[in-house]
Amino acid sequence: MNESAQDISAAISALASARSEEREAAAAAIFHAALREAEPLARAWASEPEFARLIGAPAPSITAGVAVEPELFVAIRNANGSPRLSDVPAEQDVLEYHLNFSQGAGAVARLEILTARDPSGEGAVARYLRKFGRNIQHIEIATSDVDRAVEILRTRFALQPIYAQAHPGADGSRINFFLVANPQGKKLLVELEEEAIVAAYDRSRHVMCGRTPE
Repeated sequence: MNESAQDISAAISALASARSEEREAAAAAIFHAALREAEPLARAWASEPEFARLIGAPAPSITAGVAVEPELFVAIRNANGSPRLSDVPAEQDVLEYHLNFSQGAGAVARLEILTARDPSGEGAVARYLRKFGRNIQHIEIATSDVDRAVEILRTRFALQPIYAQAHPGADGSRINFFLVANPQGKKLLVELEEEAIVAAYDRSRHVMCGRTPE
């Protein structure tokens, strides 16, 4: 990230602020840091026309996956109107919810807030938090067909997915991951997510965060 880890950590903490303008500014900083990492990769992959169609290029739906400690997970949720917890397969040892912040002109800062069910366990988020602390853990790109999107990245860009087959994700979605290097050589965990139709419809009804009564 262009911002330091300390800057991102501070912005994540500010998502729990009682002041809506502080939460909005924090969400924008986190989301745009994630976009700076994801957009060069998404543009390169979208040079393949079929992949571009699968992710809705030139305006793909990108979400910053933010890992936080359990106490901060609760504080952020309480400060932002207690959004619904996602239904995550138990074996993934994750709790999560989504926050959407309007950025004006139709733009939305999309965040997925994650924590470990068992902070001392061996789940991916628990291990990440022990190693790195609160931070942007992954970047999610929505796709209409995760299997085909993965196949294109594997065969045409020589990238290897984390899973041989897509796994069940939150709210009936299907997911896979790639650990890839961005143009600066930094490793980035990218999630491709194919939402279930019902889940996608439900998420579209979420109230925007930020401008709530103080």
